Amino acid sequence: MKKSFSIFLAVLMILSFVMTVGAEDGPTLTIWADDTRSEILSALGDDFYNAYGVKVVVEEIADIRDNFTVAAPEGEGPDIFIGAHDWLGQVAASGLVAPLELGDLTASFSQPSLDGCSYEGVLYCMPYAVENLAFFYNTDIVSTPPATWDEAMQIGADFKAAYTGEEEAYAIALSGTSYDIYPLETSFGGYIFGMNEDGSYNAKDLGLNSDGMVAALSFIVDNVNAGLIPSTTDWDTAHVIFETGRAPFLMAGPWALDRVRESGVPFAITTFPAGTQEGYPFLGVQGFYVNALSDNVLLAQAFLTEFVAKDDVMLQLQAAGNRASAMPAIAAQMTDADLATFGEVGVTAKPMPSIPEMGSVWGSWGDATTLAMQGEVTAAQALSDAYDQVMSLFAGAMDGMVNVPGSWQVAGAGCDADWSPSCEASALTMDGDVYVGTFDIPAGDYEVKVAMNGSWDLNYGVDGVEGGDNYAFTSTGTVTFTFDPATNLLTIE
Repeated sequence: MKKSFSIFLAVLMILSFVMTVGAEDGPTLTIWADDTRSEILSALGDDFYNAYGVKVVVEEIADIRDNFTVAAPEGEGPDIFIGAHDWLGQVAASGLVAPLELGDLTASFSQPSLDGCSYEGVLYCMPYAVENLAFFYNTDIVSTPPATWDEAMQIGADFKAAYTGEEEAYAIALSGTSYDIYPLETSFGGYIFGMNEDGSYNAKDLGLNSDGMVAALSFIVDNVNAGLIPSTTDWDTAHVIFETGRAPFLMAGPWALDRVRESGVPFAITTFPAGTQEGYPFLGVQGFYVNALSDNVLLAQAFLTEFVAKDDVMLQLQAAGNRASAMPAIAAQMTDADLATFGEVGVTAKPMPSIPEMGSVWGSWGDATTLAMQGEVTAAQALSDAYDQVMSLFAGAMDGMVNVPGSWQVAGAGCDADWSPSCEASALTMDGDVYVGTFDIPAGDYEVKVAMNGSWDLNYGVDGVEGGDNYAFTSTGTVTFTFDPATNLLTIE
């Protein structure tokens, strides 16, 4: 592998130091990983120690991003951690991750995976796996997959008319309101952010209310009204409908393969039907990040480029993670035919936006889908309102808002949707050193979190943990929420 002279010299200096003071007194390389990858990385420790005299410690950490963003600024945390590429906008803008140099290895990775790991033209993570949605169909019902969405709905209509089961049948059930329906939206020309000439996302070109998005959501609503798409978008419900033979189609990712296979439903996977054009999904990239505040940045990079980015290791990561490798030559060795098909579908996928502005989009995008599917407003109005909400967030109109979004908002505050961090009706007001709000909430069990500035970018759960678990509470009528910004704790009375 080609190294710059400066990196090579720096590593030699570290080696010299370790040999002088003794390996036991030298640096330790700490890696945060999940239980799927930790064993593979730990096995590289002996070779790295033999080469550099540096011990490798792999720690299995839950909620890596949340823990890292707290630990790193305090001079703690790992030298290397594994994460998704859409974390990049947050950690790079905060200066918490170091730029990486892959040298000659760059050509070994797919360009989309490198794009996903780059922020403002700089590479910040070494990709190792990619993932995307694909189109499932029941081979007992469908012999030839549909070329268009109109054809898919007609197949579904014919199936529904002939179905004799006791429960309702559909053409397709949707498993979400944003990411999970994006392939359908792009097939009608919809998009979330436009692209710059260099392939990066243009945050000034928000396509949430574009003609293509409106056409796609209108198509969904029309088919909900026709009884071909259920109005619910629950992930598990969508899978059950497909896995019990009550719908011929499903949009899902490789993470769904195990349960679909276990269900016994006969299936195949293919590309998405076209609307006015070919649709494509978001591409997710898994990669290795280096802590910019670590004392071992160069050693960490050496570990990644010289020990992880090897064929045998990348093959192990591919097999263990049930995801196609970010290296095309490794992905081509995939023995699982279904996973190989996911890779073929992902050729046209575009990296999910990792720019910080994306965090302000998810909630309004999902709310618009829900409101339109439930018949509350038209698709055009729902997306227009969502666009205005997001643009207000971009402009900082909701800076300083402290909200308590949850499953209670529609019933207790009159919000258009539950789990809406930008609904002004559920915002708390300052009372001394705390924020307080009292609401009349119908009796029942609910969940809630604290969201700051009208979006999910910064939110607090149980015990004041950033991004933590939902608070659960039972209402008997009147509920008072009190948020203490000094501790980030929410009290519910």
